[in-house]
Amino acid sequence: MRPGLLAQSLVLGILTGGMYALMAAGLTLIFGVMRVINIAHAAMIVMGAYLSLTLFLHLGVDPLLSMLLLIPLFFGLGALVQWGIVNRLAERDITLTVLMTFGFAIILEGLQGAIWTSSYQGIKTAYSLESFQLFTLYVPVVRLIAAAVSLFLLAGLYALLTFTMLGRAIRATIQNRTSAQLVGVNVRLVTTISFAIGIAVAGATGPLLGMLFTFYPATHWLWIGKLLAIVVLGGLGSLRGAFVAAMLLGIAEQVTSVTIALDWAPMIFYVFLFGVLVVRPQGLFGVVERQSL
Repeated sequence: MRPGLLAQSLVLGILTGGMYALMAAGLTLIFGVMRVINIAHAAMIVMGAYLSLTLFLHLGVDPLLSMLLLIPLFFGLGALVQWGIVNRLAERDITLTVLMTFGFAIILEGLQGAIWTSSYQGIKTAYSLESFQLFTLYVPVVRLIAAAVSLFLLAGLYALLTFTMLGRAIRATIQNRTSAQLVGVNVRLVTTISFAIGIAVAGATGPLLGMLFTFYPATHWLWIGKLLAIVVLGGLGSLRGAFVAAMLLGIAEQVTSVTIALDWAPMIFYVFLFGVLVVRPQGLFGVVERQSL
């Protein structure tokens, strides 16, 4: 293989990995705080893509600007779902939340099919096919924008978790829920806000997904497998691990498509995951929980 082709695939892999990291960030945040695996997370991302497409086609709103509308909308939806359904089920049996989010994903899929049909869709803007040359490499403008926006939002999420009182409360709840309650953290409120933030991140990722990939209502089943692979590989509940895993898998996917075959690219997620977990079962940045006998 030519060195130039490998370098091109590395660049595309890094840019794609940035968006993968944003897609997985909300999922791993929700798991870290609530120990809830949100099967509907990818369906929420696809819903964001459809809403962004609608705003673009009917109102001329650029997909990047539509994120400003989708973030508060999905934040409110996430808070409502968590407060009204997820929290009550989690208090009874945490495993019920998996069934609930699975059912919610099916509902969203059916709703999307009823409104937008099951045909393939994509958000094609004036800059969708533009690219520029960097030395011997060609960089697609839309991928660069998606990566830049993803890193910006991830930096904002990191700042929120690191430098604010809310962020400290969220991190305390992730580390030890009981201890956080003992020092006065309103864990119920923190879990609601954390779930809402995770869903808001999913909504923000929707327009980016729509600009880079074609989508249809059942697409979320393909994406949730990738996102779970990223979260598990990085270490359950670790945002840093999700970022590193997303970058590794984004690069591995692109390199595989040019070195082996395009059909092997989706499979590399799970091959990579299996290989790492054999050596390190807790993931790259996960910790082994000690349980008393």
